[in-house]
Amino acid sequence: MACLLYGFLYLPIGVVVLHSFNAARRGGPWAGFTLEYYRTLLESPEKLSAVQNTLTLAIASTALSTLLGTMLGYGLSRHSLPGKRLFAWLLYLPVMIPDIVAAVAMLICFSAVRDRLGLLELGLPTMIIAHVTFQIPFVAIVIRSRLAGLDPAMEEAAHDLGADGWQAFRHVTLPLMAPGILAAAALSFTLSIDDFVVSFFTAGPGSTTLPILIYSSVKRGITPEINALSTLIVLASVAGTLLAVRFQRREPA
Repeated sequence: MACLLYGFLYLPIGVVVLHSFNAARRGGPWAGFTLEYYRTLLESPEKLSAVQNTLTLAIASTALSTLLGTMLGYGLSRHSLPGKRLFAWLLYLPVMIPDIVAAVAMLICFSAVRDRLGLLELGLPTMIIAHVTFQIPFVAIVIRSRLAGLDPAMEEAAHDLGADGWQAFRHVTLPLMAPGILAAAALSFTLSIDDFVVSFFTAGPGSTTLPILIYSSVKRGITPEINALSTLIVLASVAGTLLAVRFQRREPA
């Protein structure tokens, strides 16, 4: 039963990866190993532009969401705030909202700002803002989970030895949080690389990403180049997920 379940989950992905190296076009029988379709990607300005946009979006949104999400997670874990339980519950709300609902809401918001203030034309800036918005809760949740496993006595010991709040945070708390921060960053990067719905609704001219490019290409038929693009996204997602799991499992020193 377990083998059947795993086969159901991963066989379609395996087929896509396999056909990205198949010399036969249009999903024909195996005709030999080839890297032609990956070379074709490197020679296509359209696809290279999509790769550049995808990486720019993922790196920028990961940096911002990791910073803001870490601050939010730390604040909710280490400080007594009015309405703290409510804020902690609201943290999970963006995670529970369907992507299509969040995407439409962001599109309406950006369109209103553009129409009334003349700002935020749809493009990479709006995509970065949208990605940061849905990535922050994931980062904050990971950080809160990391801090929940840390012994507060270590911070108290630092204060007893004469360290002020900033020194205790810098020399004790931050190094202990580092694996959680790295795990959250890897998770954010993976979420951004994978995302289609939010990107599709907030993209503008010249800001096509790999998932959007694949979607528009599939409407003209599935080609080996699409399989190659999908394989690259799968590899990036798997790498990011493995890094996130590895960092999250690190025990505090």
